[in-house]
Amino acid sequence: MTDARTAAASVVDPEIRVITIDELGILRAVEEDPASGRVTVTITPTYTGCPAMDVIRADIRSALTAAGHPDADVQTVYSPPWSTDWISEGGRVKLAAAGIAPPAPVPAAGVVSLTLAVRCPQCGSPETEQVSRFGSTACKALWRCRSCSEPFDHLKAL
Repeated sequence: MTDARTAAASVVDPEIRVITIDELGILRAVEEDPASGRVTVTITPTYTGCPAMDVIRADIRSALTAAGHPDADVQTVYSPPWSTDWISEGGRVKLAAAGIAPPAPVPAAGVVSLTLAVRCPQCGSPETEQVSRFGSTACKALWRCRSCSEPFDHLKAL
C-alpha cells in the first residue's frame, strides 16, 4: 500500500501534463482516518469553473484506489482562492522546460502587479509580446518572442 499523500500528489494536471497537481498547488491536503482508512483529499481549482476539475477528481480517486485506498472523498474548496504563489519552485522549472513561461511571484498585498515583459522560455529573451489574453486554457495567455519568433503560453499570475 502506497502512502495516500504520495499517491494523490503524483496526479498530473490534465491541461498542463508536465506538472503534478501538488507542484501546481492545487492539492491542499490529504488526510486519512486511522480508524476507518477513509482518505479525504482537499483541492482548490486554479479558476472557479475550471473544466479540468472533474478529470482531476477522477484521477485522484484512481490513483488512491491503485495505491490501496479505495475509500476516498475528494473535496473542492474555494477559500482561500488558489494563487500562482502556490506553484512549487520545481513546478516553475518544469513549466519553463516545457515552454510555458511561469508567472512571477504575486506581490505583497496592496501592490498591483503589471506584467511588462515575460521572458521567452525558449531563448530567455525579454523581447516578447502578448498575442492573446487567452491561450490554450483560461489560465494561460498566448505570447510570442520577438527574438526567436516562437509562440509560447504564459501562466497568468493570480
